[in-house]
Amino acid sequence: MTDLKKILNEGKADLIETNKFRDNNQRIMRKTIRFSKQAILSVHQKKFLESKKLLKKAKDNIEKLQLLAIKHPKTIFTGLYSAMLQEYCEASILFSLIQEKNFITPKQLNVPYSEYILGLADVIGELRRLSLDSLREDLIENGKENLAKMEEIYLELLALDEAFILIPELRRKCDIARKIIESTRGDITQSVRIKSLENYLSKFENA
Repeated sequence: MTDLKKILNEGKADLIETNKFRDNNQRIMRKTIRFSKQAILSVHQKKFLESKKLLKKAKDNIEKLQLLAIKHPKTIFTGLYSAMLQEYCEASILFSLIQEKNFITPKQLNVPYSEYILGLADVIGELRRLSLDSLREDLIENGKENLAKMEEIYLELLALDEAFILIPELRRKCDIARKIIESTRGDITQSVRIKSLENYLSKFENA
């Protein structure tokens, strides 16, 4: 006859072990999200070497989690894991765009396309921040370049018709991106007009 007490005790031990792995893995995920957020901040501060180091730490943690997932997949593949990958993709894409003037690929990052696409959508918000920084520094052309990147990302995401069905969160992010782009275009237009007026007044004074 099967010993029920033994079965339940084994089940209890397994649950305790699984919970221990889950807690540890979630700590790693939260730390990785923090690394990625700090990497984004470092890009805005033009501390690119620091940003690169932080992205390396995030990458190492993700690779560690991917190895742990082989033995304990249920403790890894959660909503937090997806959020971590999105943040990592956002930071990596932004860094690549600013430093290398190129889009890093999902294969280079070793991430699923869904998280890459969602992270890419969030890059638009960071490019707005860079545009506003450029306008404050009177670097209007830089602001225009960032706006062009924002529009390119947005239009390419809109072209992914089926992705809106497969990745429900993408529609919300694209709606936010559209508003961000409109606001940025307005800010740049205003800056151009002010600059034009300043140039006109300067010529008038010199005359």
